[in-house]
Amino acid sequence: MTAAIERFDAPLSGAAVVGGALRGMLRARPDEAVLPPRLLQREVMLEAETVAAYADLCGFAPEQGVPITWPHILAFPLQMRLMLGADFPYPAVGLVHLHNRIRQHARLNLGDRLTLTARAGRFLAHDKGQAFTLETTAARAGETVWEGVSVYLRLGRPRRGDPAPVLTGDEADRLIETWAVPADLGRRYARVSGDANPIHTSALGARLFGFRRAIAHGMWTKAQATAALSPPGPLDAAEVEVAFRAPLFLPGQVGLYAGPAGDLRDFEVRDATGARVHLRGRLTLSPEDSVAC
Repeated sequence: MTAAIERFDAPLSGAAVVGGALRGMLRARPDEAVLPPRLLQREVMLEAETVAAYADLCGFAPEQGVPITWPHILAFPLQMRLMLGADFPYPAVGLVHLHNRIRQHARLNLGDRLTLTARAGRFLAHDKGQAFTLETTAARAGETVWEGVSVYLRLGRPRRGDPAPVLTGDEADRLIETWAVPADLGRRYARVSGDANPIHTSALGARLFGFRRAIAHGMWTKAQATAALSPPGPLDAAEVEVAFRAPLFLPGQVGLYAGPAGDLRDFEVRDATGARVHLRGRLTLSPEDSVAC
């Protein structure tokens, strides 16, 4: 049986997010977790002003067009509604974003109208608890032009499902560039993305969840690396997959390491010493786009 589509026009308010998170922490949990069969949808436009603010913060040049990571930001309110729902098996507080894969099938243009659809996907096995996926598609005039899959982890005893995805990053051996990551990055990214999780925006909020300082959004780190490794023009078709390995404390100094340029390129974001990996990823370009690199 196919679930009815629930449509939303606006993101959740801050009060709704806090209230939903608190209710999730207090709600009793079933013995056997079940992912809800909901389909959440919203209509969006790729607006020049908001795209430009996001692109500038994440290192994309205007000539690169709409960033491949931008639809994830537009879909994030739908993912939050899923995780804050009364039928979601885990509280949103404490979930760990482990992995994210984005596939773009056709060029995205300013002014495009997209239909975003988000759903809970499937359970995945992990040695530190139960992992699961949230899946999103973006359609333009009825055709899917973009897909995203995020893997989250509920810490606890190992559970069921196929193994969670793993990335090796063996070819990421050359320092490409370094970044000085400012102390206020979390607050600035929250303004353009809508993701105001206190572990990113407040030192006190971060300490409440066991971090000594605020940490950078993993999706900012992914976007910054993607911008640096992408060709100078807009992407037609591409895939970028990352595993989030260790928190990037703010402020910080990191380096982007990558393998040889080509259709497929491994990369890592490491600390200033080059020893600790914050993020590991793989960028796959269409043959036409890779020629432009």
